[in-house]
Formats: sequence, C-alpha cells, structure tokens
Amino acid sequence: MNDGGRWRGVAAGYSGVGALLVAGPLLGPGYLLLRDAVSTPRSYLTDSALGLGDAAPRAVPQDALLAALSPIVDGGFIVKAILVLALWAAAYGAAVLARELLRAPIGAQLVAATVALWNPYVAERLLQGHWSLLTGYAALPWTALAAYRIRAARGGIAPWAALTGSLAAAGLTPTGALLAGCTALALVRWRQLPVALALSVAASAPWLVATTLSGAGAEPSDPAGIAAFAARAEPGLATLGSLAGLGGIWNSQAVPASRTTLLAVLGTVLLLVIVALGLRTVASTADDSATGHIRRALLVLAACAILLPALGATTWGMYTLEWLVAGVPGAGLLRDTQKYVALAMPAYALCAAAGCVALSRRLSATTTHPAVPATVAAIFVALITLPLSDLAWGVGGAVRAVHYPNGWHRVIEQVDGPGDVAVLPGGMFRKFHYSGTAPVLDPAPRMLPNDVMQTGVLPVRGRIVSGEGARAAQVETLLLQGGSPTELARLGVGWVLVEHGTPGPLGASATTLTQLEPRYQDADLALYHVPGVVEQGGSVTAQRSLANAAHVLWAALLVAGPLITLGARARSRTKARR
Repeated sequence: MNDGGRWRGVAAGYSGVGALLVAGPLLGPGYLLLRDAVSTPRSYLTDSALGLGDAAPRAVPQDALLAALSPIVDGGFIVKAILVLALWAAAYGAAVLARELLRAPIGAQLVAATVALWNPYVAERLLQGHWSLLTGYAALPWTALAAYRIRAARGGIAPWAALTGSLAAAGLTPTGALLAGCTALALVRWRQLPVALALSVAASAPWLVATTLSGAGAEPSDPAGIAAFAARAEPGLATLGSLAGLGGIWNSQAVPASRTTLLAVLGTVLLLVIVALGLRTVASTADDSATGHIRRALLVLAACAILLPALGATTWGMYTLEWLVAGVPGAGLLRDTQKYVALAMPAYALCAAAGCVALSRRLSATTTHPAVPATVAAIFVALITLPLSDLAWGVGGAVRAVHYPNGWHRVIEQVDGPGDVAVLPGGMFRKFHYSGTAPVLDPAPRMLPNDVMQTGVLPVRGRIVSGEGARAAQVETLLLQGGSPTELARLGVGWVLVEHGTPGPLGASATTLTQLEPRYQDADLALYHVPGVVEQGGSVTAQRSLANAAHVLWAALLVAGPLITLGARARSRTKARR
C-alpha cells in the first residue's frame, strides 16, 4: 500500500473507532427507543409508512425502508447499523474533504474528522433520537466533495453519481434532503444547477409525492411550533453563541450534562478559536480555482446556518416564521431552525484542519522537531473532545438499546383483521418502565401491521403544537369521552390498544372498553377488537402505486450512485496501471 492509501486507511479507521466509541451501548442486542427514535423488530408497509396517512410525512422514506428490509434483517439492527455508518461517514467525509480541498496532512485530517463527529449537534440530535437526520448530516461533506469534483470537471460521470448517492442518502428524511440539496445547489456552477436541482428533487421524491397525494402538506402548520422549536441559549451563552458552538437545540432535556454547565462556554470558545485559526486560509481569495470557490461557499453556508436560526429565535424572527408557516403549506419543515446548523459542519471541519496546519507551520519555524504536526493535532483533538467528554458511550449511556416485553409479539399476532388501531392513553409520547426516564414516541405505529392513528399533537416547552391527524383527533376525543363501539367502527377503528403504566389521559375510555371484545391482556398491554368496523378504504391503489414508485426511484438512486462511482473509479485505476 502506498503512503496515500495508508493514510486514508488511518483516517477511515480513526473515524470508525470514534463512531463506535459514541454508539457503544447500542452495539449489543436490543432496540433504539429514545424520544423521537423508534426501532422495532419488524415494521410493515402501511399507508402511514408510505406517508399517505393524514399526518405530515415526516418519517418518509425511512419508515418504508425499514418496512421493506425488516422482514429480512431485524429492524433494530438496521437502525443501529445506519446510525453507526452515519457517524463514521460524517467523520471520514470531513477528513477526505480536508485532504481534497486543503491538501491537509493526516494529523489535520483527523482534526477535521473530530470536529465533524465530536460536537454538540451530534450529541443533542442523538439524545433527541434523530438518527435519520444524522444520515443527512453525514452526507454533507460527501455532497460538498462531489460538487467540488463536478465544478472542477474531474472524473466525468463519477462525481455526478457520487452526488446522486449523497443526495439520496441524505433524503432518508425530508430535512436531510433539504440540507444536502442546499449544499449541492450552493456549490455547483450556474450551468450545472438544473441537473443538480433535478437530482435533489428525485432524491426527495418519496416525501414530495406523499405530501402531494395525502394532502397533509396542503394545510399550513401550527404557528405555535415556531416559538416551541426555536433555538435555545445554553448556560453562559446567548442563542448566537450556542448556535456558533453547534449547540442550542430547543429541547433542554436533550443535551449532554456538560452542556448544562460552564463547560458549554469553554467548549464553545475552544472550538471557535480552533476554527478561527484556519479561517483566513479557508476564506483566502487568492485561490480563484474550483477549490477556492468551494471553500468560500462553504463558509457562506456556515454563516447563514448560524445567523439565520439565531435571527429566527428573536421576537421579530419568530413573527416572520409564524407568518410563513401559517400561509405557506410545507413551511413547517423550517420550524426547528437549529437543525440547519448542520450546514456549518463542513466549513468548521475545514477551518479546524487549516488551523492545525497553520499553527504547526508557525511552531515548526521555531523548532525542527519532527513531532510538531502530530503534537498540534493531538492537542486540537483533546481541546475539541474533553469539554464534551460525555458524548462518549452513547452520550453518557443515555443512547442505549432497550428490550420490548414479549406482550408486543402477542399483540401483533392478534391483530388479524381490518381496521385502524386507536391507542390509549391519549397522546403520542410514552414513558415505559423498560425505556428509561425520557419520553419516547409510541412504538405502536411502527410495531403493528395495521395503521395506527396518531393526532400529531406535540407538547413542547410548555406549549401544545397541534398536528395534522384530524380523524385521529376525532377518535381520541371519542374514546376519552366514552363513546360507543358503533361510532368507533364508523370511523374505521377496528382495534384499541391500551398501553399500561405510561402517563396520559384515559378519560372515560373504560366505558368504551367494557363494550369491546378483549383479545389480549397482560401487565403492559391490552388489545380490544371493535366489531363491525367500517372500512375507510385507506389510500387508493393509484396513490399507493405512485408512492411506491417514488420510493423505488429513491432506492435506485441510493444504490446506483455509489455503484457507478465505484465502477468509474475502478476503470480509472485500471487505465492508470496500463
């Protein structure tokens, strides 16, 4: 192996070790069940999994992917594998970006990888359960790298294929698709924009088609979500400072312990100093090549990714966003503005690598010791990681695998007829004895073979953000008021699942349950059958066909992009040997 290949192996291995160190508690048996993250042994290709329910398709195409693969491979393993791969890809992608755009030596590449992996954004999104969003985050350096090669007209079709694969990987979630799409469109040349835009739309096809077909995106989102999901100032830092330090998630409970103390200030200051050391190199206008343009464009993206969410947290900024989401269907994707801080990561990684090189050169001018670059890189890595040391091992053990009670399997076996499933207690979040102290999304929609009705109502920071599930809200109200089985059946409810031991309103539902047919009962779960269910019809065949086609297109892009890239590179290496 030549030196270049050896150092690439070092960067890849370093990134892999870092990813395993972060995700360690998930490596054993069990399932990720934490706040918004729900993995199950198997999921099903229901209307909701395709995004065709009455709720907004926020988990498209990830739910359909799991439904397609989990009959073959355990669904919990799939989620854990994707998460570990995403953490590795984020770190290694940053290292490769530093190597390509800065010609950075291996020490500086490892600093870039550390910045991409070991930061508050990763910690907070892990604690919030946004494993699929981290896939979009991981795709950003690879998207930038592909855009650079396209802009530089290097490699023929391979860079376009790489961009296609990156956009599709990011498209596992709608926000990820927006992140990668914005990055691609900001970096390619003007004449390349139409193709890049077409690829971005194609990679977003599952949720765009689902939104159009279901009509869930036709209604504006609840403006209350803007204040509820606004970026939050951390201790000792204003909102701007928190965002500049790659933190500031809206949920104060989804932060590592170190970010609740003055370590948040120390970590932010150290990170910004390291970034500032390389800012001049990355921003240099002396280089007017494709490399220089990409570096400067990434800096502009980073500035926007920090300043705009900060402005969105001000009074007039929230007013503007409330007006936007109230009047523009689909604008609800913008309510969690801190998500978009991810766009700063590639520029931060480049600046940190450049700062490592710059400081090494200055110190090397005063001493001839050959260990200076390695020492500086090691110091930078320590300064980045130590203030956030509790990111290690699942953010202090909070991100870990859990085990479902056997009753879930029995319930799945009993749901053997038509009709949607209504769930009690009311609400979408649960606290089970087996899931820990943090609230978790109800696993029933991803566990059961029939569609599970969800209102989409979210309690956030003392506010109630309304959802899109009108029929689900009607059914929940009916149950809490003790409505009749006939009314439930008329609304298409064939089953009622009661999840014991978790907080939430039950109202007068006992009156309804006594009139239903019990199918299963244990300490954790109770399942009831509603006789005479009136089929609501679900999505029509044409809608399901279109939704399936959109998912097939996305999957084809996800697979074809990397395969074409690898094939083109293999042919290039073969020609080089000749």
